[in-house]
Amino acid sequence: MSLAFDPAAAVAHLRAADPPLARLVDQVGDFRLQPAATASVFGALSEAIVYQQLTGKAAATIYGRVKALFPSGPRGRNGHDGPTPEQILRVSDDKLRGAGLSRAKLLALRDLARRTADGSLPTLAEVQTMDDEAIIERLTEVRGIGRWTSEMLLIFRLGRPDVLPVDDYGVRKGFMIAFGKRELPAPRDVAQRGERWRPYRTVASWYLWRALELAKK
Repeated sequence: MSLAFDPAAAVAHLRAADPPLARLVDQVGDFRLQPAATASVFGALSEAIVYQQLTGKAAATIYGRVKALFPSGPRGRNGHDGPTPEQILRVSDDKLRGAGLSRAKLLALRDLARRTADGSLPTLAEVQTMDDEAIIERLTEVRGIGRWTSEMLLIFRLGRPDVLPVDDYGVRKGFMIAFGKRELPAPRDVAQRGERWRPYRTVASWYLWRALELAKK
């Protein structure tokens, strides 16, 4: 999956639109976001459900166990792509719980699988023709999928240019650092400032995440 915009044009726009953000760009350097390969919306969201509220290492272990339940699952260029909706619908609750899934995540996976199987979840080809808000509206109908998870898919899987996850702690903390705020800004304050970053709020978000990383060094 490639970016759906020109990174150089995006950075130039942000520099001109917001001088304090331009200073952050100078500190961080080039924009380096590369969307992850995505075989299907179902695959991306099923992985996202497993990863919710867990550290990366713990989530990867559990997701590996889930995939191991289905050795005949689809395989892509990077190995096992994970289970199909039909496999999730057939497997027992005990096996999914045994892999480490909570009851809430088990129910979310089954709902996602049902919606995929009956055609109510848009396919990868379909989302390519939809605008961001329409995608968010459709995805958040799935149990366990909220706006934040949908925004992460838009940014890190689909490479959309104008996504600003104002509820994300890292974005808000990075905003506080970059703009010299004494307190964590409210989502509405990030959204208001973000109006000047349109139509490249994804790029601004990426730089705000980097601001938090720099502060930790």
